[in-house]
Amino acid sequence: MIIVIDALNKHRFGDLLADMYRLRARVFGDRLGWEVEIKDGMEIDQFDRLDPAYVIGLDDEGHVVSCVRALQTTGPHMLSDVFQVILDGEPPLRSARLWESTRFCVDTQRLAGNGNMKAVSLATCELMIGSLEYARRSGISDIVTVIDPVMDRVLKRSDNAPYGYVGSTKPMGKVSAMAALLDCTEERIGRVRAFSGIHGDVFADEDAVRALLDARRAREAGMVPAAVSQVSQDDIMSYCEDQIRAAETPEDRAAALALAQVLARKAQAPRHAGKLH
Repeated sequence: MIIVIDALNKHRFGDLLADMYRLRARVFGDRLGWEVEIKDGMEIDQFDRLDPAYVIGLDDEGHVVSCVRALQTTGPHMLSDVFQVILDGEPPLRSARLWESTRFCVDTQRLAGNGNMKAVSLATCELMIGSLEYARRSGISDIVTVIDPVMDRVLKRSDNAPYGYVGSTKPMGKVSAMAALLDCTEERIGRVRAFSGIHGDVFADEDAVRALLDARRAREAGMVPAAVSQVSQDDIMSYCEDQIRAAETPEDRAAALALAQVLARKAQAPRHAGKLH
């Protein structure tokens, strides 16, 4: 499932952004060896302070498994201010309808932990679809993206090949980098959907995502909010059943079911560790 976080809703998803920054640190700092600033296990740069939009992919438990950043090219952006060597002296492209896509990464370790490379491919394609559809809905006609040769091959294999390149390929850390151009057309989106077999809506409801994250945090902490302990189990299950019935999408229903399972387990748990009833 995909969620877009920007200046309007970032106050609700600070924990999700932190998880995204940690994934970026593992990918760009540890795996690719790029010269990025990592602090407290998170990779954050000056462009993250410009209120960009983040397209983030989540698994069924609410873990960040993919992400990409979208930034306007009319102001500071990576190709003009950091990777300008790629441009071979040419001026950077600037347009209100051309946005820059950077920091595209997928958590291959989590997704392919059991050797399931299909999950990596699906997460990659879902993120492509989500970023292209978000761009198209926002009035963006084209994307310029700084990628490495591996990602260039991934795009081509996914029937999402760039229609052009800017400048030339240059060495960056352990890999090389290039600037590729993608159009945000229905035709391109349709090709990626056909390749991946992803045909439904990839975007999740914000409230459903928040509920899913809260359920996961409660499960990981081994606790539920104090208010839960002050109501009866019947009240808890009645609330959850109402949320499940009111779900309008599969994502909403999955989030409501996940929350119900966590609350039910905690409501039935013994009050004192090690004591059985």
